[in-house]
Amino acid sequence: MIDLRALRDDPDRLRASQRARGEDDAVVDRLLELDSARRSALSRFESLRAEQKSVGKSVSKAAPEEREELLAKAKGLAADVKEADAEAGRLAGELDRVLAGVPNIVEEGAPAGGVDDFVVMEESGTPREFDFTPRDHLELGEMLGAIDTERGAKVSGARFYFLTGPGARLELGLLNMALQRAIAGGFTPMVPPVLVKPETMEGTGFLGEHSDEVYHLAADDQYLVGTSEVPLAGYHAGEILESGSFPLRYAGWSSCFRREAGSYGKDTRGIIRVHQFNKVEMFVYTRPEDAHEEHLRLLAREREMLDLLELPYRVVDIAGADLGTSAARKYDCEAWIPTQGRYRELTSTSNCTEFQARRLDVRYRDEDGRPRFAATLNGTLATTRWIVAILENHQRADGSVVVPEALRPYVGLDVLEPVKG
Repeated sequence: MIDLRALRDDPDRLRASQRARGEDDAVVDRLLELDSARRSALSRFESLRAEQKSVGKSVSKAAPEEREELLAKAKGLAADVKEADAEAGRLAGELDRVLAGVPNIVEEGAPAGGVDDFVVMEESGTPREFDFTPRDHLELGEMLGAIDTERGAKVSGARFYFLTGPGARLELGLLNMALQRAIAGGFTPMVPPVLVKPETMEGTGFLGEHSDEVYHLAADDQYLVGTSEVPLAGYHAGEILESGSFPLRYAGWSSCFRREAGSYGKDTRGIIRVHQFNKVEMFVYTRPEDAHEEHLRLLAREREMLDLLELPYRVVDIAGADLGTSAARKYDCEAWIPTQGRYRELTSTSNCTEFQARRLDVRYRDEDGRPRFAATLNGTLATTRWIVAILENHQRADGSVVVPEALRPYVGLDVLEPVKG
């Protein structure tokens, strides 16, 4: 949610952000108009109520011949106060409704444009040259007895799968490795709930333009999360935290669920785009003035994981119109997928500044003891999709796959061998 005081002081900042996102900047004038009208209505209400109280006190002291006139005036003022209160409430509701639809202000320096206007910040590692025709991750997974999409579809439908044998070991090892590295970096491990209330999902910004991506359990009015960012953002909702505890760093391990609405026909082969997957997600609460540097630290942690897994990747700065509702800035790490001949996203890290904290009422006390809204950030440290890149980049001609050295203690295998027969 946008800070109205900051909006009044610098409306052009939100106008520029809206243009960077490809959104209509006319909403700025609408917000200013509603804010001014609400404040005027509130001022009128308070003035009328003060007059009503004054007249009420006068009635008991008035002479008999004046009392009837004062009572009539008090009655009229009561009606005016009720009307003014209703008008102030109506305008406040309309202001909140418009505010709720405005995405976070894009951080200065983020690229403008849409999905194809990202900026490549850096490439790390060199895509491997194969002396044989590489197999894709699904063919490898089936040879290894690691991935079973046919039975996944039989049991649950399209875009579901079983990870079997070495596939299950690979995912559990990957996630354990990510969690242990997070713990070593000062993150508190968390296993959060994956069903949340509407106010938690709304507060994190996931029920806006991408609400069709979210699974809703109508009978219970609860939502399945697409990332543990959601419950971790709600963890401190309605609280005032001690500033000395910042930054608060959490690492959530959870199953995640996405409807993949609008992706019909895209990435239907294998486990790149699926309805259910597992993920270790970093989540941070910090002071707004420290959020930019914390964002770079999250990106560095993601890159360390990719380096340890010996994967070629690039880092991209996402353009404004491709940012989620809550993100002011987002960096993606995309790994090279040999059989596709291109980079595909494995991680994202977003700086959500104060946007989510305002909606969820997460505050802290500054040095002067005044409550201020916190900043929130998130970043992926490992997820099921990483298996795609690991299998394809570390495969051998016979269909076996070398487990990256740093991952071996967690998987318990040095090489994944094809199933015989």
